[in-house]
Amino acid sequence: MTEGNFVDYVKLHITSGNGGKGSVHLHREKYITKGGPDGGDGGRGGHVVLRGNSNMWTLHHLKFKRHLRAGHGGHGSKSRSTGADGEDIFVDVPLGTVIRDTETQNIIHEITEEGQEYIAAEGGMGGRGNWHFKSPTNQTPRYAQPGIEGQEHDITLELKILADVGLVGFPNAGKSTLLSVITSAKPKIADYEFTTLKPNLGIVEYRDFQTFVIADIPGIIEGAAEGKGIGHRFLRHIERNSTLLFLVPADATDISEQYEILLDELRRYNPDLLDKERLIAISKCDMLDNELQEELKEELDKQLNIPYIFISSVAQQGLQELKDKLWQMLNA
Repeated sequence: MTEGNFVDYVKLHITSGNGGKGSVHLHREKYITKGGPDGGDGGRGGHVVLRGNSNMWTLHHLKFKRHLRAGHGGHGSKSRSTGADGEDIFVDVPLGTVIRDTETQNIIHEITEEGQEYIAAEGGMGGRGNWHFKSPTNQTPRYAQPGIEGQEHDITLELKILADVGLVGFPNAGKSTLLSVITSAKPKIADYEFTTLKPNLGIVEYRDFQTFVIADIPGIIEGAAEGKGIGHRFLRHIERNSTLLFLVPADATDISEQYEILLDELRRYNPDLLDKERLIAISKCDMLDNELQEELKEELDKQLNIPYIFISSVAQQGLQELKDKLWQMLNA
């Protein structure tokens, strides 16, 4: 799927079906002139149902379909015949979709499992036919219940990517290059900032045919939590990753300072993100000779309180060690 087809935010106007009317009917048959009431019930209105689908990873199919309306229930008829239920609408969404009330922005529900269903708008109940209302004092009721109207809501769907590892870093830190080397993903790679405008997912093949999923999140800049740059639009995708891999280039002016800035942005966006397992990968280490690398290690041992590893995506250095470390953290 191309980058332009990745959609992680849509607004929908959904309407469930009205319940059918109950029937007012009196039984008439040859030799039975006063058979009594036999009006059937109205059918239930159709639901609007959101359903988890593990084969989807974007909300693109809803981008141009903003109004969803379920079918109305059929009216009751004679011989206590119940009207047909209205047709339900099933909307498949990727796992990790959050449903919000558009007006209040409150979270209504989250879809996280394959086949999980949530009725976003419940169909109206069908009205009862007149045979329900017969009594010794009113043996021929000539009234029935109308159907209940369906519900109408404005909802917002937000996708938070489900991945084991989230790649966090400044623009042009080499995240897309790393993803392309350790997975079969083909993200756009270029030597300028904000090359990646949409999150990319890749599956890392590990030993003994085991795998884990890694997500390349668009670059974060200082102030992203307040809405600067484009990283703030995708910070929510980091929330569902169990492990965060911070990517800092070896030619950065101050590696420790860059890591602290990234960490502070996550803290300001959602303090709970700091509870996740963290690992720093110092990329582009092929630019360093052994002596410089040793000097850098001495500095980082004093400044950092989390594990770090030197890698080079281009020179294929430290990548297996990186996979081993990530697998160990994911299965701790």
